[in-house]
Amino acid sequence: MKRKSITLMLFLLILLLPLAACRGNSSAAIPYWEPDSPAMESIISFVSAVTDEKSESFVPENKRIAVFDMDGTLYGERFPTYFDDWLLIHRLAHDSSYQAAAEDRAWALAAEEALLSGEPEPDSPRSGAQMAAEAFKGFTVEEYRAYVRVFMDEPAVGFEGMTYGEGFFLPMVELVKYLSENSFTVFVSSGSERSIVRELTADALSEWIPPYHIIGSTFSLEADGQGDTEGRKYTYKPGDDVRLEGNLVSKNQKMNKVTTIIDEIGAYPLLVFGNSSGDISMAQYAVQHGGRAYMLLCDDTERDYGDLEEAAEFEEICRSLGIFTISMRDEFETIYKQGAVKTEQALQPAA
Repeated sequence: MKRKSITLMLFLLILLLPLAACRGNSSAAIPYWEPDSPAMESIISFVSAVTDEKSESFVPENKRIAVFDMDGTLYGERFPTYFDDWLLIHRLAHDSSYQAAAEDRAWALAAEEALLSGEPEPDSPRSGAQMAAEAFKGFTVEEYRAYVRVFMDEPAVGFEGMTYGEGFFLPMVELVKYLSENSFTVFVSSGSERSIVRELTADALSEWIPPYHIIGSTFSLEADGQGDTEGRKYTYKPGDDVRLEGNLVSKNQKMNKVTTIIDEIGAYPLLVFGNSSGDISMAQYAVQHGGRAYMLLCDDTERDYGDLEEAAEFEEICRSLGIFTISMRDEFETIYKQGAVKTEQALQPAA
């Protein structure tokens, strides 16, 4: 009787081994990534090491911090330009409720035409971020975010079947989820103004990245009754609202990303993800303190508006600095939501 039981157990074990192997393979994969993606395998290997208490590389949960850039890393930036730039162009050139200065409106129309024709954006009278701060001056924070929300419902230029609010890279969204499930605290550090990023991420990423984990460029704010009084001398009153005051305080790029990580997170990032020279500083900051960094390459010209020459140059820079790269073309099984299709016809400026 005992021999029959052992034989039966061995038989069941033989049957279950292939199933267990399949489950093991599926757990070692992140959805929407190519199964043989070197970057995905590298990330999973790294995460496995830092979360294994028996590993020499083990990192406690409170030190597992991942910082992602936004535009071009989590979200598209090439249809035909950054979301915040296109929002500004809309505000200056096409918002009938706003009377832009003639010089600013002329720039917005010229920028729109250039971008839709695949040409470089013309120089702006002031920085784009400063122009945006001025264009939304007087909005309460809530009104500003509501304005962003409305624009998010607009069809994404350069694509069919996708709005601006849906323009996230699905493989990177799943990566955020994967890291969160492995007890990483995830932040976004963007060059876009932080209220814009908070609104954009509210639907797609807030389950893993709450609004207080969003770092971005900063516009100045003031209370209704504040006038010319400095903030340190003015007491906020019961009837006050907080409004955009009309100036750029800080553009969150390059070294500023290191500074904001120090100021707003207060710990070294274990992982950094970016896609441009604006992210190299925070990538090197992570590597310098024992972390790891990955940069996306804009090398997909079929499913997105990539640039092979730019991607190759950036890959060389990353390689020289010991930063890993991710090929969107070769390592992403898909990029955008199902049904989103890059348009082939020439883009045309709005009437």
